[in-house]
Amino acid sequence: MSELWAALCLVAVIEGLFLFAAPGAWKRAAAQLLALDDRQLRVFGGVILAIGVGTLWLVRRMA
Repeated sequence: MSELWAALCLVAVIEGLFLFAAPGAWKRAAAQLLALDDRQLRVFGGVILAIGVGTLWLVRRMA
């Protein structure tokens, strides 16, 4: 359970880092995402999800 909390905290750190370091770029990216329709967002989210799960699987396998 502590690993899940650590992972969620890392997500918050990474997202906060993007907002802190490049707020203008983050706003432009958010505006571009708002321009996409739901299907495109789902595909984009699915690709990111698959990459994340695949990378996690590789990291866990190597450890």
